[in-house]
Amino acid sequence: MKRPTLRVARPTDDLEALLPFYRDGLGFDVLYRFQGHDGFDGVMLGHPFAPYHFEFTRQYGHRAGRAPTQDNLLVFYYSERGGWNAAVRRMAKAGFAPVESFNPFWDRDGLTFEDPDGYRAVLQNAAWDR
Repeated sequence: MKRPTLRVARPTDDLEALLPFYRDGLGFDVLYRFQGHDGFDGVMLGHPFAPYHFEFTRQYGHRAGRAPTQDNLLVFYYSERGGWNAAVRRMAKAGFAPVESFNPFWDRDGLTFEDPDGYRAVLQNAAWDR
């Protein structure tokens, strides 16, 4: 049976401000952009042919605001140290410095970064073995 495609979607007040974090820092490609679709603009980021992508939208006249807590996370597992180091360097090159994690568990084997909307991504140097 074919597995479903996952889309993680959330609103933002500034699409352009998010691009350096997700495209340049986390290394996702811009897959699609749209404007004026029923009052929304948006951008989808991911990797071509991957079974997941991220969609960020902005609605005219609506304020999305910031993340509700510092524990709203995307977690990316890097089992190999070299891949993790490259991901951390890419974030630094894009201008993002690590922040202290709300949950200290993530600071043990990873680094947490915050996007312009206050949502966070953890680069975890560990294998996902579940």
